[in-house]
Amino acid sequence: MDSLYFLIPVSVILVGLIVMIFLWAVRSGQFDDMEGPAHSILHEEEKEKEDDAASKGGDDHDAN
Repeated sequence: MDSLYFLIPVSVILVGLIVMIFLWAVRSGQFDDMEGPAHSILHEEEKEKEDDAASKGGDDHDAN
């Protein structure tokens, strides 16, 4: 019974902390774009290929 006097306030504080973190995440826009990061992974590969081609010079007809 004595342990309940400790565990109940600790659990209430923990729940309050979790709610505060969740509200901060919602207000800061963490859940605004749910599909963008899933699609951006596909576009990063295309961008890396373009960057690699640009760093290599793009065209090979300059080399003799």
